[in-house]
Amino acid sequence: MATVKQNPATRSPWRRRILLLGLALVIALFAFFWKPLRGYAETGAAYGARVACSCRYVGGRPLGDCKKDFEPGMELITLSEDVESKSVTARFPLLAAETATYREGPGCQLEPWNGR
Repeated sequence: MATVKQNPATRSPWRRRILLLGLALVIALFAFFWKPLRGYAETGAAYGARVACSCRYVGGRPLGDCKKDFEPGMELITLSEDVESKSVTARFPLLAAETATYREGPGCQLEPWNGR
C-alpha cells in the first residue's frame, strides 16, 4: 500500500494563519494590558530598589542576600549596585528600572521619577 506525501506548501497556509492569529492575539493582549503591567513593574522595581538599598547600606548585608526580603512573585526583579554612590537599581525586564540611593540621615530614598 502506497502512502501519499502531502506537499508542505498545501498545509503551510493554515499553520501560518494560526500562528499569525496567535501572534496578533498576544500583541493585542499586551497592548490592552500595557498600562497596568507597566504600573506593576514600576511599583515592584521601586519596592525592590528601596528594600535592597536598606538591606545593603543600612543592614550591611551582601546584595545577593537582600533578595530574601522580597515578597513572593518578585522573582523577575534583578538587582545591581553602584558602590561609589551607594545606590541600588532594581529592574523588571523590558518594563521598568528604579534606583534608590542611601544618604546619611534620611536613609535610602528613591530617585525622582522626572514626570513619568
